[in-house]
Amino acid sequence: MENESQKDGQELEQNKKEQPLSFTTKVINIGIAGGLIWGLIGYVTYLFKFTKIPPSLILSPWALGEWKNEHLGQWIGIIAIAIVSIGVAFIYRATMVKINNMLAGLGYGIVLWFIVFYLLNPMFPDLPSMMKLDKNTIVTTLCLYVLYGVFIGYSISFEYHENQQNGASYSNK
Repeated sequence: MENESQKDGQELEQNKKEQPLSFTTKVINIGIAGGLIWGLIGYVTYLFKFTKIPPSLILSPWALGEWKNEHLGQWIGIIAIAIVSIGVAFIYRATMVKINNMLAGLGYGIVLWFIVFYLLNPMFPDLPSMMKLDKNTIVTTLCLYVLYGVFIGYSISFEYHENQQNGASYSNK
C-alpha cells in the first residue's frame, strides 16, 4: 500500500536520485584539493628542511610584516595556494583535458615549476634566483610541482573521459 507522501506526487527522500556535480564544479574541487594537499605536503617538506621555500612565499608580493613567516602565514599561504589552484585547474581544463595520461600532468607540473621559479621569480622578493637555491630545494620543489601537475591533470582528464563514456557531454570551454 502506498503511503501518503507518495500519493501526493512526492518521492521519498531515500528514493531520490542525487544530481551529479557539473564538470565545472568537479574542476573547482580538484583545484582546491590539489592546492590543499600539495600545499600541506610542501609545508611538511619545509618543516623538515627539504626545501627553503615555504607555502607563505605566495604572500610575499602582497603581505607585509613578519607574520607571514610564522605558522599563521604558512596556513594562509596554503589556503592561497588552494585558491590559485582553481585557476591552474581551469587552465589545464582549457588546454589539455582530452589528454588521458599521466605524462601530460607531469609536463604540466614541470611547466608550472619553470613559470614560478623563472618567469615569476622577480615578482616574489623572498624567492632567491635559481643560482642561489640549493640542490635539495630544487629537487624537492620540482618533485612537488610534478606530483601536483599529475594530480590536477590526471584527475581532470579522468573525470572528463569518464563522463564522456557515460554519455555526458562537456564542452572544452
